[in-house]
Amino acid sequence: MDSARQVEDRLRAEYVDLVPSMQRTLTALMTEVNHILLSAILTLDPYEQIVVKGRLKDSESAVDALRRRQEMGRFDVKQGESYSLTTLPDLVGIRVLAFPQRRLHVVRRILEAEPRLSGWKDDHLSSTDPTQPPIGFKYHGLWNTADPFRSELQIVSLLVGLFWEVEHSAIYKPTPKLQGMASSISMKDRNDAVLTALQQFEQEFDRQIEAGD
Repeated sequence: MDSARQVEDRLRAEYVDLVPSMQRTLTALMTEVNHILLSAILTLDPYEQIVVKGRLKDSESAVDALRRRQEMGRFDVKQGESYSLTTLPDLVGIRVLAFPQRRLHVVRRILEAEPRLSGWKDDHLSSTDPTQPPIGFKYHGLWNTADPFRSELQIVSLLVGLFWEVEHSAIYKPTPKLQGMASSISMKDRNDAVLTALQQFEQEFDRQIEAGD
């Protein structure tokens, strides 16, 4: 067995050991975030939505993500024992989806005021248009002080979040015959156009709501 494979297998074994605590944290995080947002959820108009979704990063995605963070995108077998999946910021993740944008701002305000998130670091996702605010708000940190890993919280519009789900499975985790889609310049242009159109739709929707108030 080659040395690089040994590093990856050790990380896969680490993942198996982490899974029970990852699952507990995911359950707690989703339950408690829903509770924190309950007052906003209960006041939604019929056309408005606030949805909390959660996921555990799977084993192969975690190993790949850690590999990509290394110099030249590969593990140094001489440093094999020093690698740990706990250095990733998002082994556990939840995404709060909101529609329309004014609800997104409410969700963000409530969660940023939550004491347990006060020490979390932000790593917001830039819009395709640099003159626009971030397309998504991302934070990572320890939900439970005893956790050996960090969790990630994303706050994003419902429309963009649902598009990302399609994009992720079709472009970034495609079937073998679609490999290379993520590096396609023309596909990236279409992808950016969709995101821009969704943002413009949301902005116009909010504008018309405000005009009607």
